Amino acid sequence: MALDWFSLEGRIALVTGTGTGIGAGIAKGLARAGADVVCHDIGDQARVTSDEIKATGRRSVALAADLSKREAQDQLVADAVKAFGRIDILVNNAGMIRRSPAVDYSDADWDLLLEVNLSAPFRLSRRVGKLMIEQGGGRIVNISSLLAFQGGILVPAYAASKGGVAQFTKALANEWATKNVNVNAIAPGYIATNNTAALRADETRSRQILERIPAGRWGEPSDIAGTAVFLASPAARYIHGSIIPVDGGWLAR
Repeated sequence: MALDWFSLEGRIALVTGTGTGIGAGIAKGLARAGADVVCHDIGDQARVTSDEIKATGRRSVALAADLSKREAQDQLVADAVKAFGRIDILVNNAGMIRRSPAVDYSDADWDLLLEVNLSAPFRLSRRVGKLMIEQGGGRIVNISSLLAFQGGILVPAYAASKGGVAQFTKALANEWATKNVNVNAIAPGYIATNNTAALRADETRSRQILERIPAGRWGEPSDIAGTAVFLASPAARYIHGSIIPVDGGWLAR
């Protein structure tokens, strides 16, 4: 019976950025817990993940949207609702990174990252949150970062955007907790994804990172999926406005 607390049976989830990495891991994790999943990415990248979910017997559709375009953000929500009639779980995972010294950081990269990593998650949350309030509840899980707590190196726009995600998570939780809408965030540590490929390929930097992680390894997308399932489940019904690090102990070091 206790496992029923973690069941997502009958729930509809929209997960952004599911082509690879953390987003794909979360989408498949939610499906394993019983949810039907709308998989999003730019272009056709979400189709493989969506097909894998359908192969398990869950319903899934793949939707494409360029989240740097505001009209595409609005259309994504409309298309997701059209596909399954409602959205019970929103996971704002899609994001990007650009590395450069701050003195050389371009306005174009700054504007792009803040739109994709910060404004798009807020606008999706605003639109889906309204639907959730009207239908009596829902769960929003934002993907923030360790850089909501630390500044990082050579990633000023990424750090600013992920810090902003953590803060609007708390702000929305303050407003919507009484509406049965739980808004929380996950702050992944160093996870083996395309975004960290350059770091993992740098022998010196990878060694330095691993020496700093108490768990002694890079995280895997599946390490994030379990926390997302928990936050989307009835077991997390009294958790509001939390930023949960999943970092192998990095912040405790």
